[in-house]
Amino acid sequence: MIDLRLLREDPDRVRASQRARGEDVALVDSLLSADERRRSSGVRFDELRAEQKQLGKLIPKATGDEKAELLKRADQLKADVKAADAERDAADAETQELLLRLGNLVHPDVPVGGEEDFVTLETHGTIRDFGAEGFDPKDHLELGQLLGAIDVERGAKVSGSRFYFLTGVGALLELALVNAAMAQATAAGFTPMLTPALVRPQSMAGTGFLGQAAQDVYHLDKDDLYLVGTSEVPLAAYHMDEILDAAKLPMRYAGFSPCFRREAGSHGKDTRGIFRVHQFDKVEMFSYVAPEDSQAEHQRLLEWEKQWLTSLELPFRVIDVASGDLGSSAARKYDCEAWIPTQGKYRELTSTSDCTEFQSRRLSIRVREGKTVRPLATLNGTLCAVPRTIVAILENHQQADGSVRVPEVLRPYLGGREVLEPVSK
Repeated sequence: MIDLRLLREDPDRVRASQRARGEDVALVDSLLSADERRRSSGVRFDELRAEQKQLGKLIPKATGDEKAELLKRADQLKADVKAADAERDAADAETQELLLRLGNLVHPDVPVGGEEDFVTLETHGTIRDFGAEGFDPKDHLELGQLLGAIDVERGAKVSGSRFYFLTGVGALLELALVNAAMAQATAAGFTPMLTPALVRPQSMAGTGFLGQAAQDVYHLDKDDLYLVGTSEVPLAAYHMDEILDAAKLPMRYAGFSPCFRREAGSHGKDTRGIFRVHQFDKVEMFSYVAPEDSQAEHQRLLEWEKQWLTSLELPFRVIDVASGDLGSSAARKYDCEAWIPTQGKYRELTSTSDCTEFQSRRLSIRVREGKTVRPLATLNGTLCAVPRTIVAILENHQQADGSVRVPEVLRPYLGGREVLEPVSK
């Protein structure tokens, strides 16, 4: 959530952010009104309680008619205090409910617009000319079937559409990717973490995934637990309700977890293969830093993502995501999109978001510097979303005979194997 003081001092900035996101601007004025009622009812409650306490000291000393009047006033005060307390609680609840609906403040340099209004910041690598090489590229599913690596038919039989099995070298390729990604993250100073896949509502809400993203979340009603769509959720909630020592910042974690997404609203999109699925594994970077260091940390996370994709020898571009395509927690987000030959376009492989103080305020995570305690900043960045990375590797490194060249960074994790060979042709 954002700082209420900032809302009071500069409501136009918050309105502009809501407008840039394509969200309800009227929410800002509703929140200002609720906050004013919360503060005024709090003042009235304090005044009435003070009078009640003072009256409590006078009554024992009074006699006769004076005492009767004081007792009468005491009865009225009791009712007024109760009413003021209820009014204060209601206003506070409304303020919190509205505050949780408000997205993070969009960074002023973020391009304004919808999904297609991003700005391309840089491109890396060379897109292969398969025509010049004398063959048409196969898509990842055809390659995966040739290699005995991907089985979507049995995935659908067992679990339904958008589920899959990774088999043989497909399973080994996932393990190689995860181990190589964790090795890079560990070398960069991240603490490796294996995180829970089920979290409580306060963890999911605290990270901002029960707002606009709620339709994509799986909920287990019987247990009131949520399946995470990313290990960002348990990593953000790891220090919930804690005060951290400023001397320990930055704190960086690399979480590995299964991820579950309903993919609501994506009917008909990317239905072939394993590009858009309901369950996948991912290595996620997560940072806790001082608020003034968040933009520099954002650039570091982006550099680690670029390092990873470069090591996989993939052509990719970096985009500055437009305001209307940001998640509610992100003030700014960069995506790295790899070239997918059979689609003839770049597709998202990694993203990194600067969430500033938004999540830490919701999760009550603060940092102590001397006698000062304040919220800190949180950031997240995908290092390796496995299925999409397999898609990019198979299609970009395929050879005319259906084999796939293994990037050098993965070979130590595949027993030195340089090529994945078809098991059937």
